Order: sequence, then structure tokens, then C-alpha cells
Amino acid sequence: MAEKLTPTQIQAALLELNTSLPEDEHWLLNDIRLQKTFTFSSFIRAFGWMSQMAIWAEKMNHHPEWSNIYNKVEVNLTTHDVGGISELDIKLANKMEMFK
Repeated sequence: MAEKLTPTQIQAALLELNTSLPEDEHWLLNDIRLQKTFTFSSFIRAFGWMSQMAIWAEKMNHHPEWSNIYNKVEVNLTTHDVGGISELDIKLANKMEMFK
């Protein structure tokens, strides 16, 4: 079972996750969620990315809260079982960055 990360661990993970990203593309901490809006060139690109991420999420047995409007996908990651952010959220966020 996943374990809830401490605030220090979350901040360290966010720093590492955001290091190579432009400031306007950073992951943010929103209460007990990691949050980011991904912007794509079209609806089909956004939906295609979501389909790829759905396969990875299923393999990880860790599913995002997300919504899609045209070329934007808003993602919220949290581990409900632990009531906060776990290593699973960090791993899925990294996977999302690899395939954007």
C-alpha cells in the first residue's frame, strides 16, 4: 500500500518535477492534490494523450481525476487511500510529463 508523503517530501518531489519545465507549466500543490493543466495543439491531441495516460494509470492501478475541454486537460492527482499525495502521484505525474 502507498504511504502519504510528508510536506517536505512533497516539496522536494515538486522541485524535481518542475525543474525542467517553464514556470507556466509547473505542477502546483492544491490542498491534498498535485494539479496541472496541460495544453495541446488540438482536441484530438489532448484526447490521444489522455488515452495513453489511461493505459499507464490502469497499469499502475492509480487513476487521475481529470477533465478535458477542447485542447486542455486539467489533472488532479491524489491518493484517496492515504488522504493525500503519495509516491504513486509523483510517478504518474512524471509519466504524464514524459508523454506530453
